[in-house]
Amino acid sequence: MSTYTIPFRTLRNTDVSSVGGKNASLGEMIHALQPFGIRIPDGFATTAEAYRHFLDENDLFNKLQHQLDQLDTEKLSNLAEVGKNCRELISTGKFSGHMREEYLQAFRALSEGKAISVAVRSSATAEDLPTASFAGQHDSFLNIEGEEEVLRAVHRCYISLFNDRAIKYRIDNGFDHMHVYLSVGVQRMVRSDKGSAGVIFTIDPETGFDNIIYLTAAWGLGENVVQGAVNPDEFYAFKPSIGVYGKQSVIYKRLGEKENKMVYGQRGEKPVLNVRTSQSERNSFSLSLAEVEVLAAWSRQIELHYGMPMDIEWAKDGITDELFIVQARPETVHGQHTGVSITEYTLHSKAKPLLKGKAVGAKIGSGRVCIVRSLADAPKVQEGDIIVADITNPDWNAMLRKAVSIVTNKGGRTSHASIVARELGIHAIVGTGNATDKLQDGQVITVSCIEGDEGLIYEGKLEWSEKEVNLEVMEPTKTKPMFILADPFKAFRLSFYPNEGVGLLRMEFIITNTIRIHPMALVQYASLPDGNDKRAIAAITQNYEDKKRYFVETLSEHLAIVAAAFYPKEVIVRMSDFKTNEYAQLIGGGAFEPTEENPMLGFRGASRYYNDRYKEGFGLECEAVRVLRDELGFTNVKVMIPFCRTVEEGKRVLDVMADFGLERGKNGLEVYVMAEIPSNVILAEAFSKIFDGFSIGSNDLTQLTLGIDRDSAIVADLFDESNEAVTFMLSSAILAAKKNGKKIGLCGQAPSDHPAFARFLVDQGIDSISFNPDALLRGIENIRHAES
Repeated sequence: MSTYTIPFRTLRNTDVSSVGGKNASLGEMIHALQPFGIRIPDGFATTAEAYRHFLDENDLFNKLQHQLDQLDTEKLSNLAEVGKNCRELISTGKFSGHMREEYLQAFRALSEGKAISVAVRSSATAEDLPTASFAGQHDSFLNIEGEEEVLRAVHRCYISLFNDRAIKYRIDNGFDHMHVYLSVGVQRMVRSDKGSAGVIFTIDPETGFDNIIYLTAAWGLGENVVQGAVNPDEFYAFKPSIGVYGKQSVIYKRLGEKENKMVYGQRGEKPVLNVRTSQSERNSFSLSLAEVEVLAAWSRQIELHYGMPMDIEWAKDGITDELFIVQARPETVHGQHTGVSITEYTLHSKAKPLLKGKAVGAKIGSGRVCIVRSLADAPKVQEGDIIVADITNPDWNAMLRKAVSIVTNKGGRTSHASIVARELGIHAIVGTGNATDKLQDGQVITVSCIEGDEGLIYEGKLEWSEKEVNLEVMEPTKTKPMFILADPFKAFRLSFYPNEGVGLLRMEFIITNTIRIHPMALVQYASLPDGNDKRAIAAITQNYEDKKRYFVETLSEHLAIVAAAFYPKEVIVRMSDFKTNEYAQLIGGGAFEPTEENPMLGFRGASRYYNDRYKEGFGLECEAVRVLRDELGFTNVKVMIPFCRTVEEGKRVLDVMADFGLERGKNGLEVYVMAEIPSNVILAEAFSKIFDGFSIGSNDLTQLTLGIDRDSAIVADLFDESNEAVTFMLSSAILAAKKNGKKIGLCGQAPSDHPAFARFLVDQGIDSISFNPDALLRGIENIRHAES
């Protein structure tokens, strides 16, 4: 048996010391996971013993050690010189005749007499272990053809063991340079240059939420996604739905720009190159939903096999249309620790942002802009700078350690910049598009990543506050603490807080911030007059021939993120509760909304849902919820009807919902009603006969009970939820709900601000209280004191 090469199929995880983590993992997957139908390209690994033999044969061990002994390990002032000398020593080495022949025999066995191209990747014996992983320390080479080119690529991998970044990495992690050995994996190339490729995390890489699989994809070879050279397509798959008959596990997708793709170049010095993608490629997803389902199922199987969260690279062969897993390693940020506390940030400013991008890390920081275009800019980077670049490079790891934040033009949440930011414990904003053009060296900016998925960059140093929050498991309270939630992209992080689900999910936020178009303008798109609104709608919905499908798909996907985050806890979705003046602000909305003197008491809530002015728009809302429950399987979702003035109106709404396929009781659907009008309280017994529960809207109920416009500064001091008239209404509503066996909760700020008000609700026997995220922990404390 060869001591210099080992076929992947005979390797196991226990062979890390011989072939490194990357190659051992490939062998493990071929052995254990191919029987499940998971495809892994074949290949072989050169061994650590072969590398040691290479050093011995060329008398390099002592020469390398001598060079490394000269290294200034404190300030690394001569790192570039020492690294260069080490690489020159390795480059002078030659493969012995025996070693050369073994390498070529292994390559010939792999190629089976055919002309093939291979990927040649470094796999150090200490690289990619859970306790010591740093992305991209050593070099890899793609589209390598021919025996001499393979030998040359293996040699170049050996040389890369002494890249400056690799030397510094070993110093930082306490590894002896001369006791880290290099194995090289030689693996059949998947023709993803004609297909697509990307990265998968089996948990959410931002928050560590473990019930989803996060997948990125772009056209061409996967290096662009790994390096962050493109903004890729993104997908979420919900683990409990994977493999469940009749359920779709892909709950969310977002189209990336995918500006470039990496394809095969010429043999020799430029085996791969980047080319611009076509408009058609940029406007279409690089994977079908069926393919995402397959990759999600494979990823789940890989995670189960390893028993830990995984970071996986995949590729699709554009010639055969086959999918492959090409690498898998343990996820190293969230998989290694379970925190019991977090830091909450509050930004005290209403400034307009300069730039937006994808947020990495929920933090705020400010500093001096340092634009970095290459490693040559390293000397100008100072401690505390914000590094701004097109993309980042593994060679930059030393200077990235000086930064308080990173901003890039390109890249997604699986890019090098994102991964390094997480490992360094700093935040980043990636995929801004033009940060290097918009920002200038020396400019002071504030980088905020506290708004969920979106990262914002502001001019100057803004004021913010920080608060440490302990999330240790608390004793549950009898009264359920729940969330009031608007932004779906905060849901994964908030799911770690003590909670019993979502008592109010505001649909309006998604419609305003993501959909942006009036539902009726989509229903009647064909008959809209030509003009700015129609052109804007056409641009936003360009990938949807059926404009109504844009609304349904977008709404159901964003609701699904929240439903997944809190599953199986209940999530109560309130149907849209805009007022006419707010609906009119949506694109195309002006043509469908009347002008009202008092929109607060006008055409809003339930009265819209059965009215011909909006009925078909409400149908789109119903269809989105039906998809959410019946096709995606989120039966933890309940529906709530706002501003329902009469029992008869409630019946009409339920009939319309049933006509649109959203029938109360079907598939366990529960429908709640907001108790926010005095009539809801006075006729609570009658309302309880047609609805499954109540949610008290304390703001509207207070203003309508006391006859106060809550937006009027003149009478604002009279607005008081603790007023005797209001507490009488609250007590009556709770009593009626209890009498009729219905659940009742309250949504509002008062129970967190006023302990006495929380005590009143608890004493009345309310089932749940829903809080805004920043008030939840204070509210729980008030509930706990009240119950004690």
